[in-house]
Amino acid sequence: MNRRHSLKLFGTGASALAFSPATGFAQEGKGAMKKIPSSGEELPVIGMGTWRTFNVGSDTVLRDRCTEVLKTFFAHGGGMVDNSPMYGSAREVVGYALKKTGIPKSLFSAEKIFTEDGTATRNQTAESAGLWGVKTFDLMQIHNLVAWQEHLATLRKMKEEGVIRYLGITTSHGRRHEDLEKIMKSEPLDFVQLTYNITHREVEERLLPVAAEKGIAIIANRPFDGADLFKLVKSKNAKLPDYAAEIGCATWAAFFLKFIVSHPSVTCAIPATSKVAHMQENMAARLGVMPDEATRKRMIETITNL
Repeated sequence: MNRRHSLKLFGTGASALAFSPATGFAQEGKGAMKKIPSSGEELPVIGMGTWRTFNVGSDTVLRDRCTEVLKTFFAHGGGMVDNSPMYGSAREVVGYALKKTGIPKSLFSAEKIFTEDGTATRNQTAESAGLWGVKTFDLMQIHNLVAWQEHLATLRKMKEEGVIRYLGITTSHGRRHEDLEKIMKSEPLDFVQLTYNITHREVEERLLPVAAEKGIAIIANRPFDGADLFKLVKSKNAKLPDYAAEIGCATWAAFFLKFIVSHPSVTCAIPATSKVAHMQENMAARLGVMPDEATRKRMIETITNL
């Protein structure tokens, strides 16, 4: 599949956004950064996911390909690398890649707790750290709200102890939004990870406004809707609209990613890929002008009208 000509439309209403192209952004050399609300620390707006793409087992050839992808990510100013025990061998493969490339200062390590055993928080954190080859994690998240009360209590203590720097909770595929909203309103969180892309915008109605009110950083997963966005534009033989050049989009990948990270409440998007060329396209979304409110509406119309 050719990503340059390749997007499934799940239409939802989007609330209007009061947005300035400069809001929330800082420019640093190679691209856009946003601040983590709870600390003011800046983070590159394009991170890297590892779901499926880094689950390659012990195959050295495939591991080396993943290493080149990670190397390219860092070479283009990448920061956040997101992982989970649910992702098969991905933790081991990230560790393999980091051992070969070295751990850059820009790495923002984001891992997850994924176990129904609420007493296993520390053990799973230590296990993941060993697989990555790191001493501590920047961010530890509770994956899909599993045993979240128990894990969150322990993560708070671990944050106080300096074992982790930030804590958060995740969900995906539009699941458990009501539960997540209650947690966001009642618990002190640094990060929330959820699904947000140009055709799945339900979170604009309640979750993103709550994040803005509470000062919670948002990580957007499934930014390409599991590659369905590329399939859509390919099936329609769609070309990038002329206005895409005005916001520095030479590919559909940049188009989709810039839509996400230009939302004032979104801190970082985490596309996953197994190809160096695709990583280069993803990281280009950090460059140039970001869409303003009017352009974001045009982007939605472009995809809705396919």
